[in-house]
Amino acid sequence: MSDARQAHWDRVYAARPVTQARWHQDEPARSVAIITAAGVGPEASVIDVGGGASFLVDRLLDKGFRRITVLDVSTQALAAAQARLGERAAAVAWLVEDVTVWSPPKDAFDLWHDRAVFHFMVADADRRAYVRALNQGLRVGGHLILATFALSGPERCSGLPVQRYSQETLPAVLGANFRLLDATPETHVTPSGAAQDFVWCLFRKTAID
Repeated sequence: MSDARQAHWDRVYAARPVTQARWHQDEPARSVAIITAAGVGPEASVIDVGGGASFLVDRLLDKGFRRITVLDVSTQALAAAQARLGERAAAVAWLVEDVTVWSPPKDAFDLWHDRAVFHFMVADADRRAYVRALNQGLRVGGHLILATFALSGPERCSGLPVQRYSQETLPAVLGANFRLLDATPETHVTPSGAAQDFVWCLFRKTAID
């Protein structure tokens, strides 16, 4: 794991309540809607990469999902989610990992969800490492939900530079193993009232790397 990356995000999460973080959503409505539209049901094995303190895990548990993994580089973020869930946290697998150095079990997941991690992969090596983990962990036929800053989105977030994408550029980075099924723009309004433009993309893994 990158100690510097973990230390950065632990500092970010420790600096303020999670509900005041720029990426916070009271309800992960877009994520839930795309998961439902993709036909991913409670029997699926789901991983939320960079899930941190997101409320998506709560909503998946509410819907009967029982094979949920939440991965984040920040121990502070995962601790916040676990504290919020209380006893229900025991039904979730929690991984403190840097996705760029993580080796997931082969074909372990039916759905890979990432809201706002991939756009922090500004170095080619980090992008390649992320895609390697994605190809290893997501089974053929599985779905990928990937939300990144749009071309009109911010150039930096949480003190770090980001890489912005469109529905045309993002598939090219992922490679031929992934077929784009849908793309939706969204403007996220931060707790402080700032607007951030995102693009949400739904892919299906169609080939073996």
